[in-house]
Amino acid sequence: MNLDFTQITSSIPYILQGIGVTLKIVGIAAMIGFFLGTLLAICKIGKVKVLTWFADFYTSIFRGTPLILQLLIIYYGTPQLLGIQVEAYIAAILAFGLNSGAYISEIIRAGILAVDRGQQEASLALGIPYSKMMKDIILPQAVKNILPALVNEFITLTKESAIVTVIGIMDIMRRSYIVGGNTYRYFESLLFAGFVYYIMVVVLTMLGKLIEKRMSRSD
Repeated sequence: MNLDFTQITSSIPYILQGIGVTLKIVGIAAMIGFFLGTLLAICKIGKVKVLTWFADFYTSIFRGTPLILQLLIIYYGTPQLLGIQVEAYIAAILAFGLNSGAYISEIIRAGILAVDRGQQEASLALGIPYSKMMKDIILPQAVKNILPALVNEFITLTKESAIVTVIGIMDIMRRSYIVGGNTYRYFESLLFAGFVYYIMVVVLTMLGKLIEKRMSRSD
């Protein structure tokens, strides 16, 4: 095996430009996923059976099917069903956001249930509205409990974002594949892409631990 990274050295800046694309997709999708996941989690623990059933069904569908299938259905299926052409970036953000919402809903649900139920009962006894209780009392505590799991979900999204290359988005993976085709050095370019993803994951893990420490100090 003859590795020669000098063949792709001049193309490294081109590959690194994909970091911004990846983080943009993952960042927006994570925000959508957190908002959607919070709503689904509240529906799951609520007393409205229809909403509980819908939240469970939604989670089952998006956790039970491959993410790449969801991405392709949104990108290729929407024009066929609705006659609307969805841009690749929008399709990626929607697919990742909707998928992440299903996983985050389970994380947040577990976090809410971990909070002492007596706090909910006391809040309701004092006449605090349910929505205000959740927003100001329960959810802040739940987020502290589940922060490591949320960071892991964000890291998972970052790694899985490589599949957006199948719809032509110029992310890290797509750019490394193009460089490999131009230089006939696929192995080197893909190894470099893997190194970039690894560094991103390490940095995100360190940031997550830093945030967790700061939040624990504030308790």
